[in-house]
Amino acid sequence: MANEKKFILDLPLKVILTEEGASHFISNKKKLLRFKLADNVEEYGISLDHFSPMSIQNMILVDYISKIEISMSEFVTKRQEIMDLSKVIVYSILYKQFDREIYNELIVCDCVRNHNRKNPSQLIDEKTRFTDKQLRMTLQTKESTIQKARQTILDPVWKGIMSNNDFTPEEKNVYLLMSEKFLNRLSLMNWHIITKFYKQEGFSQILSILRQALQAYMDKSKVAEYISVMVMELALNCENTNMRKEARILYQGIENSDTLIYDQDIRAKIIQELEKKHEFVFLSWKLGGGSASIGKQGRLQITLYNKNDEFQEVKESIESKMSADLNKRSLIDYYRQMPEGQEGTDLGLYYLSYLDDACKKVNVKFESLVNQFTSSDLTVITLIFNF
Repeated sequence: MANEKKFILDLPLKVILTEEGASHFISNKKKLLRFKLADNVEEYGISLDHFSPMSIQNMILVDYISKIEISMSEFVTKRQEIMDLSKVIVYSILYKQFDREIYNELIVCDCVRNHNRKNPSQLIDEKTRFTDKQLRMTLQTKESTIQKARQTILDPVWKGIMSNNDFTPEEKNVYLLMSEKFLNRLSLMNWHIITKFYKQEGFSQILSILRQALQAYMDKSKVAEYISVMVMELALNCENTNMRKEARILYQGIENSDTLIYDQDIRAKIIQELEKKHEFVFLSWKLGGGSASIGKQGRLQITLYNKNDEFQEVKESIESKMSADLNKRSLIDYYRQMPEGQEGTDLGLYYLSYLDDACKKVNVKFESLVNQFTSSDLTVITLIFNF
């Protein structure tokens, strides 16, 4: 479940805006910042250090965010917050996809088609455009219908959850709440269609569409937890790689750098050094392709860059001789080929197989890729999800 226990997260975010997002902030007199991101691309956005998960979710739901990036030299102390952020991003994409799928199915159901045949001047189809203001005015007079329709949709869904003996009482609560959240985040246009045809002939088809989609998306939501754990595992892995490297420089002659990085005082010194040298791990979430990229709206690309100062140089040399110095493989191969005894390898494979299975079960496409630039110890790990 999207962990909303912490209402404020403290993380140094670079939030890259879509065109809609940029024009919203500019029209509200908010100055945009120009960021140089981990892949050396320059983009415009805003920075946040202290924010509510809901504010990020709301911006994603209205298509204002194209990418979020964090760069830190250590992630352990922010573990829970990064996992919370990751879950919020995944949930936001699921809410949007759910809404989009419902709309696409509602406009082709029989009662809507019959309405279109009888009312050619009031068509409801993919080209229909109402402003939010118009829709709000229409729906204001239908508050009781909305409540009744909501209850009609949810009753059998809730009965199904409550009678499922595989769920713990806590899981039952989570799913009851989640089913409401999906409905609460339906667009005004979808509610306009639901209330328009409520109790009319053919409404049972609309109910069936909504209930099936709710079930499918509640199942898909299970991957949010796995993704957040996997992201954290990868970030910690990169962090420890950097720490071992730095420990070998600072404490030359000591064979086992592992003992050093788990000593709290020494670890603090290593982190200080890494910060001084700007040796950061970069973590980014790239969302969909905006409202214009048909078919890519439900895509999420998570990338980890274990970056060093020669990143640009390395990138250029790679591009110039493409495959000569580039080891491109799947994340499973990456884990399997890690040096023996490198902490976390088994755990990583374990999380990865869980994530892979969870995605397959709920029809979420998942692929992973690792680019390793051997000349510089630079690793770029990419996880791609299509929800």
